Amino acid sequence: MIKNHASKHDDHAYIFDWNRLNKRAPLAPGSFELVDETLRDGLQSPSVTDPTAEEKIEILHLMESLGIAIADIGLPGAGQRASHDVAALATEIRDSKMKLRAMCAARTTVKDIEPIADIVQKTGVPIEVYAFIGSSPIRLFAEGWGVDTLLGHIEESVRFAVSHNLELCLVTEDTTRARPEVLDPLFRRAIGMGVRRLCLCDTVGHATPDGIRNLFDWTKSLVRGLGEDIALDWHGHNDRGLGVTNALIALECGATRVHGTGLGIGERVGNASMDQILINLKLLDEWPHDLSHLLLYVQAVSRACHVPIPYNYPMAGRDAFRTGTGVHAAAVIKAHKKGDHYLADRVYSGVPAGMFGRSQEIEIGHMSGLSNVIFWLESHRIPHDDALVQAIFKKAKATNRLLSEDEIMVIVRQHDTTG
Repeated sequence: MIKNHASKHDDHAYIFDWNRLNKRAPLAPGSFELVDETLRDGLQSPSVTDPTAEEKIEILHLMESLGIAIADIGLPGAGQRASHDVAALATEIRDSKMKLRAMCAARTTVKDIEPIADIVQKTGVPIEVYAFIGSSPIRLFAEGWGVDTLLGHIEESVRFAVSHNLELCLVTEDTTRARPEVLDPLFRRAIGMGVRRLCLCDTVGHATPDGIRNLFDWTKSLVRGLGEDIALDWHGHNDRGLGVTNALIALECGATRVHGTGLGIGERVGNASMDQILINLKLLDEWPHDLSHLLLYVQAVSRACHVPIPYNYPMAGRDAFRTGTGVHAAAVIKAHKKGDHYLADRVYSGVPAGMFGRSQEIEIGHMSGLSNVIFWLESHRIPHDDALVQAIFKKAKATNRLLSEDEIMVIVRQHDTTG
């Protein structure tokens, strides 16, 4: 017989959890951090609005509340507005004594790194530089670059960063399509000059789990051969719909930092979704921090960036915990009647609503049963008899959708008048 126990944070053993069966170790082999790219890479989406500095500060505080360790607070080399906002966010981190640490993106040029050094000098806030450079054959061909060109940019950038006491992570764009014979000299040169962190990037969302394992195995082998203590980041996009899955795979492969954005915003179809990464880490017992503000975080990103939340989006979507189907609703209602909120929150939901500041919602529609109607009326504290229940049920069965609250209340008022 296969035995499976409830997870350590559960009070019941109602769920046989195949996800935990024979789990030998935590997801990540060591400690890890999350890097939130919402306020930089996320804003590169052609469909988003660049939030005001005040809106960015609100999002920054919500990141802190979720236990996110590092925020990309911008690319100050992009211009005056970007530089102003980066300085404002760095100042907020300092003045609010936030645990959240700052990093900024930059091309591997002194021109891009110099504004970061200036902001560090003015605010006194340490900012890690994530300096990116193209590395794949297709990018090198398009740009007319050779390996020597890349090495020259890396040397110039690292030398400048070191001279200004800035930590620098080398970010190889499009790493998942880059040749080993190109990555090898780039990594060796950066490490030889004192860089202690490399960011492996799936810039165009090309990678599959096998590709990630191969890339991490190769990179770790190179690092071991150099005898250096080098940390690895994973930065993934979602073009194949694998963004969140790949982020978890990267943690298994030894990434000590994984990147994502709120609502998965970013270029093309976007980045790995930070909120979905957090949901999965929490449900795998890999995230110790409270996520009751996760909904507020997603809503703040949606509001500030003018990005609507899809109705079926995990956790934050309108329909995430909403049902009008009779058999589903009946199971939830029966759990409620037992006084077991834990069961009611999980009987038809793989993501517990209460863990993220939401609740299960029972609606009335063409696929509903009488129990939906009764539960809806009771939850709205509306006195009812069989005639009212039948009137609402009849109306629901005559439609091809859910009834709105206004439609239900019209029937309630008519019943009160005639009754």
